Amino acid sequence: MAYEYAIALTGGIATGKSTVASLLALNGMRVIDADTISHEILDDSYQWVQESFGKEYVDGVKVDRAKLGKKIFSDATAKKTLEAYLHPKIEAEIEKRSEKQDRFQFPYLIDIPLFFENARYDIKESVVVYTPADIQLERFMKRNGYSVEESLRRIGSQMPIDEKREKATWIIDNSKDLKHLQNEVEAFVEKIKRIYKR
Repeated sequence: MAYEYAIALTGGIATGKSTVASLLALNGMRVIDADTISHEILDDSYQWVQESFGKEYVDGVKVDRAKLGKKIFSDATAKKTLEAYLHPKIEAEIEKRSEKQDRFQFPYLIDIPLFFENARYDIKESVVVYTPADIQLERFMKRNGYSVEESLRRIGSQMPIDEKREKATWIIDNSKDLKHLQNEVEAFVEKIKRIYKR
């Protein structure tokens, strides 16, 4: 049965989820990354993207994700079309990998950016990478070079980070520097080991 030992790892855009996933892996935790899976499936589907959205969204045999992202975030119909195509494929692959991980009978993380928004996964426990909304906006603009308006639109496409914090089983706080984040991750891993006596 899939997801028996799974913990959903989630957060918001630019809250530091990818960094946390890397730190968790360095601390011996196993992580399934939904974003990596979606990128693989999207690249494998470049012909479908070309037929559905136009050849300007494909570069050779790869999808131009930045260009496609701009379209998806400004066109609700295109977003629905892409999600209807991608989500079942992503879910099937995550489920397959989850069943393999469950054999170890110890918790592992599934990095799912829209875990709460989509409510598609039967995972009981979650950890949210939390950054206050003002720092989230600042980091997103610095990382992506978008305007305030575009940044707020993209962040606004997800559930507010404070709501996610309320729903979480655990919180990893990423409001300070990398050293603080490392300590937060290590404390979380120790909690999991204590609960499962490893």
